Amino acid sequence: MNHHPEFALKRRAFVGLGAASLACAALPALAQGDKPVRIVLPISAGSGVDVIARSAQPALGKALGQPVVIENLPGAGGITGAAAVAKAAPDGSTLGLFSNNHVINPAVYKKMPFDAVNDFTPISVLGATPLVLVATRSLPANNVKELVALLKARPDDYNLASSGNGTIIHLAGVLFLDQAGVQARHIPYKGTGPMVNDLLSGQVQFGVVALPAIQAHIKSGAVKAIGLCGSARSPAAPDIPTIAEQGLPQYDVEGWFAVVGPAKLPAAEVKRVHDAFVKAFASPDVAEAMAKQGNVIRPSSPEEAASFFRSEAARYAALAKKASISLD
Repeated sequence: MNHHPEFALKRRAFVGLGAASLACAALPALAQGDKPVRIVLPISAGSGVDVIARSAQPALGKALGQPVVIENLPGAGGITGAAAVAKAAPDGSTLGLFSNNHVINPAVYKKMPFDAVNDFTPISVLGATPLVLVATRSLPANNVKELVALLKARPDDYNLASSGNGTIIHLAGVLFLDQAGVQARHIPYKGTGPMVNDLLSGQVQFGVVALPAIQAHIKSGAVKAIGLCGSARSPAAPDIPTIAEQGLPQYDVEGWFAVVGPAKLPAAEVKRVHDAFVKAFASPDVAEAMAKQGNVIRPSSPEEAASFFRSEAARYAALAKKASISLD
C-alpha cells in the first residue's frame, strides 16, 4: 500500500452531507435511462487508464443503469480531453477519467484553457496503477545499479523515452535521473503506444510505463523490468523489485486515476456517480481484472479527491520547476 499521507483515507462523518443527499434523493436523477454516459479519457488507446476503463465498462453500465461510451481524446498532454469535460453540461452525461497529468499540466504549460481544479467536480480518486522503469532488451543493464553505472559512464549515449512532454511518465523518468545523479536524452512520444513500440524495437533505451500497458512484454522477455516506481512491490508482479529498494530510497511515483465531472455538477449526481463507480470497481469481475493488472483500488470521497488534487498539484509543480519543464 502507498504510504503518502494524502492517500490515507480519512473517515469523517459527513452528517451535513448525509442530510443533503437524502433531500436530493427525492429529486429525479438527471441522466438515467437510455441516455448514454460518455466517459472521456484524455489519453490514447492502450495506455494504463484506457485498459482500466475498458475493464470496468460493462460493470459501470450496470451500476449506472445506462450505456457507457468510452471516448479517447488524446492530445496536448491530456488538455484536449479535459477541455471537452470542462465544456460539457453538468448533468452527469459526460465524465472524465483522469490521471496525474491533469494536475501536472498547470505546472508545465504556460497557458491553460481551463482551471484544472476549479473547472471540474472531483468525484473520486479510484486508486493507483504501478509504474515500472523498463529497458530495451539489448541494453547492457538489468537493474538500477547497472543502469546508473551505464548512464554515468556514457552520459550522452542513451535515450529516455516518455509518452509526452510534461506527463507523469516524463516526470517519473526525470525524477529517476535526478535522484540517481545521471542524465539521458529525453525523447517524447505522442502517447504510450508509439513509445512502447520504439522500446520494443530498441530505437530508445529506457523509460517509465504503466505496468498494465507493458506487463505482457515484460513476461515475454521483449523488454526488461529495471524496477517498480512505487514504494512497495506489486502483487501483480511480485518479482520486480522497487527502485527504492535498489538504492534510491526516496523514489516513489505511481499513476493514480480519478473520475471527475464538469464544474457545478449537482450533489445528487456526484453521489450517484460516486456510488456507481465504487460499486462497479468492487464487482468480482472488475476486482479480478484490477488485481491482475496490479491496480490498487481504494476509492476516495469527493472531498478527499478535491484536497488530494490540490496536494498533488503542489508536489508536481515543485518537480517541474526543478526539471525546468515548460511547454507552450
